[in-house]
Amino acid sequence: MSELARLRQKVSDGLGLAATAAQPVDRADPATHQMHEVHAGDTGSIAFYVAVSLSVGAFSAALIALAVPYAVTVVLATFFGAVLVGILLYALFGKSFLHPGAMAEDHSDVRLRQTQNRSLIAEMQEFMGDIVVIRDMNRRIVEANRVFREMTGCAAPEGLSCEEIGIAFRPGDKVHAYDVEIATPFGQRIFSWHDVVTRDLVSSRLMISSIARDVTEERLALADREDARLRAEKADAEKARLLATVSHEIRLPLSGMLGMNHLLSQTKLNEEQRNYLDGMKQSGQSLVQLVEDLLDYSTMEAGRFRLNPRAENLRRLIESIVEMLAHRAHEKGIEIASFVTPDVPDHLDFDPARLRQVLFNLLGNAVKFTREGGVVIRARMVDGELQIAVEDTGPGMSRAEQARIFGEFEQAGPLSQRSAGTGLGLAISARIVREFGGSLTVSSRKGKGSTFKLTFRPGGAPAEMADPGRRHCLRHTNVLLIAPKGVAAAVTMEAIEAFGGQCALIHQPEDLERLRKESATRAADLTDIIVDRRISPLFRDALKDWPQQNVRRTLLVSPEERPSTMHVSFDAWLIRPLREKSLIDVLCGRLRGIERRDAINDNHPDVGFSSRVAQGASGIEILVAEDDAVNQRIVRAVLEKSGYIVRAVEDFGALRQSLRPDASRLPDLIVSDLNMPGGEGLDVLPALLDTLKGDRNIPVIVLSGDTSDATAENLLKAGAGAVLTKPADPRRLVEEIRRLLEAKRLLSS
Repeated sequence: MSELARLRQKVSDGLGLAATAAQPVDRADPATHQMHEVHAGDTGSIAFYVAVSLSVGAFSAALIALAVPYAVTVVLATFFGAVLVGILLYALFGKSFLHPGAMAEDHSDVRLRQTQNRSLIAEMQEFMGDIVVIRDMNRRIVEANRVFREMTGCAAPEGLSCEEIGIAFRPGDKVHAYDVEIATPFGQRIFSWHDVVTRDLVSSRLMISSIARDVTEERLALADREDARLRAEKADAEKARLLATVSHEIRLPLSGMLGMNHLLSQTKLNEEQRNYLDGMKQSGQSLVQLVEDLLDYSTMEAGRFRLNPRAENLRRLIESIVEMLAHRAHEKGIEIASFVTPDVPDHLDFDPARLRQVLFNLLGNAVKFTREGGVVIRARMVDGELQIAVEDTGPGMSRAEQARIFGEFEQAGPLSQRSAGTGLGLAISARIVREFGGSLTVSSRKGKGSTFKLTFRPGGAPAEMADPGRRHCLRHTNVLLIAPKGVAAAVTMEAIEAFGGQCALIHQPEDLERLRKESATRAADLTDIIVDRRISPLFRDALKDWPQQNVRRTLLVSPEERPSTMHVSFDAWLIRPLREKSLIDVLCGRLRGIERRDAINDNHPDVGFSSRVAQGASGIEILVAEDDAVNQRIVRAVLEKSGYIVRAVEDFGALRQSLRPDASRLPDLIVSDLNMPGGEGLDVLPALLDTLKGDRNIPVIVLSGDTSDATAENLLKAGAGAVLTKPADPRRLVEEIRRLLEAKRLLSS
């Protein structure tokens, strides 16, 4: 019989005994008849005890009856009490009293069953290859199975301790569960060892029962996985350091290129030279965007990406992005517009920098690939979620292109239409939206345009907290909009009606004549006429003959078309793409001119600045700490053109020397690079900033090629007034200097 068959037979026999014990009684079976006789004898012993009890009770009752009244009652009570006492005596002592060998038989039976069970369990464990060993509380081996003897090479382990055999225990987190290494005849093996303290049923002694299973392969595989994880983390960290270093080194010459480009643009150039300069600027800014994409992707891959939500005005954010892309759209002959429904609160909690990045990417792609028609971005609240849709009339995408558009290094469309870039923009955008807790989806048809829809639940004011007056602010307004067909006119009409006004849209002079004839009442109720300058010459004569003289007339122009003076036939003007507030103010009679706009030039942050001397700049000295000669020259030129006195140093040592208490003159402000000779910037600058607090209040602006939020946050906490990323925007640099100097002046006064 095989080992497996023998084990199965043992288990079957054990289960069979248990089943037999549970079967019903059969009176015809001799064994059952013998059991019945035993029970009959037990019944007789009950009668014996009851008789003894009754005799004692009767004798006691007779004695009591001689002296106690109510003797009958006492006799009855004594009788029934005797019966109960007899039954209890039998239950406690009857069997052993009648059969003195019964107790010994019970102990023998328990010992036999314990031995049988232990033998069965041991054989099952041996079959499974497990070590089974029983030790006393002095940790001396009492019993051990065959597997233990084979694995340890000790044929007679009884009386020895595991340590004496060569087993070293190294307890882990759990007191009674740990791994044990055993030098077996098959090599070094690892066993998962478990101890349980039990009490022997016969001797009542405490024993340590142990079982151990060979887990060598599992532990080695786990160690390999952990080693692979550590290697991967190390590789990721090295990759992140490499990208950070490379990006810093790329930003340094980029900063010089764009800065010199800007300084050159301030000189006298002919048209051909200016076109060449613009091309250099666009290429440099594209390279900056490439570096930004690679850094963002690396940060996300390493799991270090974090959002910084705060209360922000969504309308202003969307309008600023649209305005930045307007020039590029108008150059292509397409329109661009935005509309935020009145149910969207003024302020919501989100990360404005990251949402701007996503929307800029979506709108930039839409403008890039749309050749006819236009691009529109709409925002609304849907069941407490913010939904932003970017729609275009571009070439559209097939289902296959839609399925892979959010993948890394992917670009949709034919190769002839694809632009230079990493193909990471939409992949990064989708990840950012997932960090927002939302989704980014696309729906498109080939040749019919595309719609990218961004949905997430922002913090801040719920939709019901939106300004209720916004829905009715134009309720007394009746507008005639004269504009070319396109998304801009459609969105303008949609906005007027959403704010409670009425609007009629016409595109041809014939439509105006028909309106005058067919709806004289409506024409008489007009409060405003808005005319797009692109088709205004077609309506000049018709508008001269307009019957009502008290209708407010507004000219709609693009930023590139804004006239130097107001046309005599118009009362106000607006700029495409429209701002919500400007539209409402003009139609309510609160605004006549064009609001100032800065971001109208292209789809990149404007690096230009006004070269006029800043008010109050005379006599103010700024210390510039920059080790790169080109960047130092650029910063010096920018500040000197703004009217400041500039002194420059090239390392941290010279910077410290310039700030000594006994220096002849301390600067009014410091502009310092983060990384220079003479120390680590993240160590030197915080210590330096700490010395400039209190009476020596000198604001510091840090220029850094490190784009991480943690670096900027640490510098700001240490006392920096501002942290600007290279290549620094000259306009923003000058604005930050003015802000910090004004704050210093107010503090000192």
